[in-house]
Amino acid sequence: MLAAVVDSPGRLADVLVVRDVDGPAAPGEGEVVVRMRATTLNPSDEVTVSGAYGSRTSFPMVPGFEGVGVIDAVGPGVPAAAVGRRVLPLGSAANWQQYKKLGHAWCVPVPDDVPDEVACFAYVNPLTAMTMVDRFCRPGVRDVVVTAATSAIGRHLAELLAERGIAPVGVVRGTPGRAVADPSPWRAVIPTDEPGWRERLRAALGPRGAEVTFDCVGGGVGGDAFALTAGGGTFVHYGLLSGTPLPAECFADRGGARVEFFRLRDTVHRPGQDLPGLLAPVFAQLRRGRLHTPVGPRIGLSELPAHFRGPAVGRAGKILIDPQR
Repeated sequence: MLAAVVDSPGRLADVLVVRDVDGPAAPGEGEVVVRMRATTLNPSDEVTVSGAYGSRTSFPMVPGFEGVGVIDAVGPGVPAAAVGRRVLPLGSAANWQQYKKLGHAWCVPVPDDVPDEVACFAYVNPLTAMTMVDRFCRPGVRDVVVTAATSAIGRHLAELLAERGIAPVGVVRGTPGRAVADPSPWRAVIPTDEPGWRERLRAALGPRGAEVTFDCVGGGVGGDAFALTAGGGTFVHYGLLSGTPLPAECFADRGGARVEFFRLRDTVHRPGQDLPGLLAPVFAQLRRGRLHTPVGPRIGLSELPAHFRGPAVGRAGKILIDPQR
């Protein structure tokens, strides 16, 4: 079968190759083989390939934390009726290949009325956004900041907060040609490349500051957003798009905001976690036409290396990868 393989850590454009490898062995007790139908790229894939999670990443590896497929074969202990069922294969990377073997318990059934191009994006961003909003936005919260507001998860957070009557303040890099897709859920959207952006953010929030800040950037922008989060407020740090950690002062106990690290992995891998129950609210939102991810280029698995080496300018939406070509 074809698989996208990374032999050593680095940039995807430099280290990813697609090669013909042995297909998975027959599934063992409680295992299934899933024929992948669609997968995609997330920042978590790029960070993992970079080697940033060295303690839990071994090379060579097949990336890809998100995707949808169909159970093709089952091992002992798995009902024969599972064959042909469309699922999200969770719990590990390795979705950038034509077939993936994993435990049946990690397969979440996909409702028949949710198409592949929607189900493919149901896991990483929607589930992260829903879990964070439910956990950290208690009733009465009104002042919320979202960094990387033009990102897919930034859009999802804005949608979910709007359902609660919260108009968040968005922070963006100010990249030419990029803006929030729908400005209506936002109280304000502030580019960090403009002079005085910190003052504008402070003015948009009021003298007390943000009650909750959702940050996936880190670095100096994350540090500035932390400084404008109210004492007693919550600074939720769930990503590192800048590649630079938060400044040390964010962790000094000086009566400021509380830093909460959020990793979707901790929720999904919690012992006894009901994965279908966890994803059920996401599927309900997707049926309502919410939390959808715009789809950009549709490419075959064999085209991935050339895609990553190509120019990034003008790419809109997330890539949809067809593992079967």
